[in-house]
Amino acid sequence: KTAEYRGGYMNRINKANLILAENLVEDIMDKFEACGIAAAIIDGDGNTVFEKFWGVRDKESGKEMNGDTIFGIASVTKSFTCLAIMQMEERGILDLDDPVSKYIPEFTNKNQDKITIRHLMSHAAGFFPLPRILVNQVAETLGLDESVTGDFAYHDGLAQEGIRLIAKRLDEQTKENGLNGKPGEYLSYCNDGFCLLSDIIRRYGGEPSFADYLIKNILKPLHMDRSFCDFLRPSLDENAATLYKKIDGSMVGHRNYHDNALVLNGSGAMKSTLNDLKKYLQMYLNLGRTADGTRILSQYRVREMCKPRQPYNGNGYYGYGVSMKNMDDLTIIEHGGSLTGVSSHIAWSYEADAAVIVLCNTSGVPVSLISDGLMKVYNGKSPVEKRDSWQETPWSEETRHSAARTYVSGEGITVKLYLKEDGSIGLTEDEKEKPLITVSPYTAIVRNPYSDLFLRLISDEERGIFAIAYGSRMIPRRR
Repeated sequence: KTAEYRGGYMNRINKANLILAENLVEDIMDKFEACGIAAAIIDGDGNTVFEKFWGVRDKESGKEMNGDTIFGIASVTKSFTCLAIMQMEERGILDLDDPVSKYIPEFTNKNQDKITIRHLMSHAAGFFPLPRILVNQVAETLGLDESVTGDFAYHDGLAQEGIRLIAKRLDEQTKENGLNGKPGEYLSYCNDGFCLLSDIIRRYGGEPSFADYLIKNILKPLHMDRSFCDFLRPSLDENAATLYKKIDGSMVGHRNYHDNALVLNGSGAMKSTLNDLKKYLQMYLNLGRTADGTRILSQYRVREMCKPRQPYNGNGYYGYGVSMKNMDDLTIIEHGGSLTGVSSHIAWSYEADAAVIVLCNTSGVPVSLISDGLMKVYNGKSPVEKRDSWQETPWSEETRHSAARTYVSGEGITVKLYLKEDGSIGLTEDEKEKPLITVSPYTAIVRNPYSDLFLRLISDEERGIFAIAYGSRMIPRRR
């Protein structure tokens, strides 16, 4: 049993729990056919307490990963976006309570109460998830060729057209069709809101692009030299992960980092490495200061990022670009990311004075479970503790009949609640049956192989049950 101290806290990793965690990773890799996984635990001094690589970065060549292998990190980008916004607030460039329309006049906010920057940072602007406006599609309509114009992450004309399209679409949302409530009323995970934030950074951050702002103000001060928003650079880098996704039952790999990428970068365009993300998380553990003493953000504003703002995912809260939850005797601050060939997760705990990073180059792998397991191991707990047992509480007949509808997300997920022959409620996701346990008058648990997903019925007097909160998403009832 190891015992390493920093600031009075003990690293409680023991061999038995570590073996269980490694077995968990191998089980997940096998079940989800993950090509490669990289994981690490660091303490607040930046020391690597644990690091391991499973699988390879490219199946065809068999090339292995290391700490400098580039992965996509998808929605982990949102923490970078909010960090940049908080820097700009600290410098007096903007106020979080300002209306978004003050900075993006294309967004008139005509069908909704005032939406502020603060609302966007916690997914509380009132928008349901929407179909993705993709970088390649917009570039094609503009006749842009990346080999001529340079990387799309830095192209100002592309960003201008992207914000025009996104602002127009958000302005078209109404209470009757597209808005879930007043600003601040509900959390509804929406990538478009973070696209708006990235354009505020592009316009007012003092750099030519959102990508340039991150490089100058976050990545270079942290010496994150292999992190960026570029689309072409990882495809050309010999030590970048091949992206894998199952298509028609077969795992298919490619190195097209444009795949399913949004036209604006603030929601999910970042790429990074295990070693670079260690520096990023050490900065948060030290409340905004880098290893060499450079201050990236004040302690106060780091705490503001990590403060609970909106209920999230059944048992946690969302702050600004990060979420938080209780796990054992720790508060965990975290964010995950999912994209074609990307499953990523970062997490840290001030009580543990430790952070976890898990990166994978395969779609749909539940790396958050690996992250939780490694944090438990660091805290001296088993990573595979018994799952919660839920007391079933049947929904009323009226609730079951009202809830039995189809709910369709703009991101492509279809959830159907239906009445079974015995009158109980059942659920399918994209036509696949899922085990459902109703646990309170308006909530239920969806049992997945390794974890539970929360479902909550959303209703008001005027619309009745008009949506479900399904994990991190709010999904509207089909009209």
